[in-house]
Amino acid sequence: MIERKFISQKLKEFQIQEYIGGLLRGTGYSHTEIQRTPLGEKVIVYTTRPGVVVGKKGENINKLTTVLKKKFKMENPQIEIGDLQEPMLDVNYLADKIASTLERFGSNRFKSIGYKTLQNILDAGALGAEIVIAGKVPSARAKMWRFKAGYLKKSGDIAENFVQKGQAVAKLKSGIVGIKVSLMLPDIKLPDKIIFHSQAKETTPEVKAEAPKVEAKTEVKEEKKEKPKRKPRKKPEPKKEEVKTEAKVEPKAESKDGNN
Repeated sequence: MIERKFISQKLKEFQIQEYIGGLLRGTGYSHTEIQRTPLGEKVIVYTTRPGVVVGKKGENINKLTTVLKKKFKMENPQIEIGDLQEPMLDVNYLADKIASTLERFGSNRFKSIGYKTLQNILDAGALGAEIVIAGKVPSARAKMWRFKAGYLKKSGDIAENFVQKGQAVAKLKSGIVGIKVSLMLPDIKLPDKIIFHSQAKETTPEVKAEAPKVEAKTEVKEEKKEKPKRKPRKKPEPKKEEVKTEAKVEPKAESKDGNN
């Protein structure tokens, strides 16, 4: 009995999420969380455009609460709006955005839409991403187009638990087109990532060794500045010659006086 109760609760949550996702399609909708509190059930809707979801004076919220009470038999649903911090790293938002863009501009521009979205994902900091568009795009024959870049795991524990995946459907004139977005967040720690600790050890002594080099240069400069100060010590030599010449001149003057 307990297992059936849990299954029915999860099935009910899934149906609520599917209904809200279809109702808020094209409004920057990402996902819905349902939390159980003592006062009732709290429904948190994450979107990039909260003003559109709420509506004028909360009209859309009031309509959604009545639907949750009547259709899904929720006693006291409390609806809150959550803001996405990094929408370009949310796979559900990206898949819904690509689907709404294809419905708006048609399938002829699917390549530019795919490459532009892929570049925005990498600019946001993702390690790798892949976008798959399958359907009658652009011709009448169904094809599958892949847009991928960066590093993305395809198998193993990381691919199952850490790679985010989102899906959406675009309804075009040619038929239904499926969109699948997969990406790896930048904060994932990969087991096969190699870190070279020796590089960090080599860089630290180089910084310490630079300080004494500067002191040595200053000492050399000081020695070069002190060298010109020793040159004035060699000046006494010309003074001795002057004294000798004066001594030679004096006896000549005395000899002249004696003759007179």
